[in-house]
Amino acid sequence: MNLFEIKNLMKEPEPGRLLVSEPFLNDQYFRRSVVLLSEHNDNGTTGFILNKPTQIKLNQALEDFPEFNAQIFFGGPVQTDSLHYLHRLGNKLPESKEIIPGIFWGGDFEILKLLIDAKEITPDQIRFFVGYSGWAPKQLANEIKIKSWILAQASPKFTFFDKPGNLWADVLRSLGKEFSIIANFPEDPAMN
Repeated sequence: MNLFEIKNLMKEPEPGRLLVSEPFLNDQYFRRSVVLLSEHNDNGTTGFILNKPTQIKLNQALEDFPEFNAQIFFGGPVQTDSLHYLHRLGNKLPESKEIIPGIFWGGDFEILKLLIDAKEITPDQIRFFVGYSGWAPKQLANEIKIKSWILAQASPKFTFFDKPGNLWADVLRSLGKEFSIIANFPEDPAMN
C-alpha cells in the first residue's frame, strides 16, 4: 500500500478535529504542524497551530496585562497582530466557546485579566496564540482532497501537549500503524 493513498480516518473538517500536515508539506507556516479546528462553516474555517511555540512571553507582547508566565504560540499566518487563547476554564470565562469537551476558545478578555490578576488561572490552563490559521469556503476541503492534511480527533491531551516539538509525530502514531510509519519520515528524505 502506498502510504500517501491512506484514506483519512475522518473525511470532513469540523470544530474539534485536528489537521495533521503530511510529512513533506512544503509550506513555511504549516510544515509538520498540527492545527486544532475551532470553527468550520459556510464562511470558512478557523484553527490554531498547536505545535509552534515562539520565544515570546505574554508579558513581553502585551502592555498593561497582569504578570503571567505564559509562552505565546504561533497560531497561524492570518492576522498576526491578534491574540487568541484556548483554555480549560469553561464557564469561569464568559463568552467562551467549547470546541471539544473541556477545551474552550476565547472569552471575555477583561474577565480573563481579572482572573489572572487574582491568581485564579495557572499557565497550564490556558494557551495563547498570535494569529490564527484560516481557510476560505471549500479551500480546506480541497487541501484535504489532495492529501495535504490528515484529519484526526482532537483531545485535551494534544491541545495542551507538554512537548510541542513531538506533537506532530505523536498524533500520527496515535492513529495507528500506517500513520506511525509516516511519523518516522525524516523532514529531509536526503538525510535518511
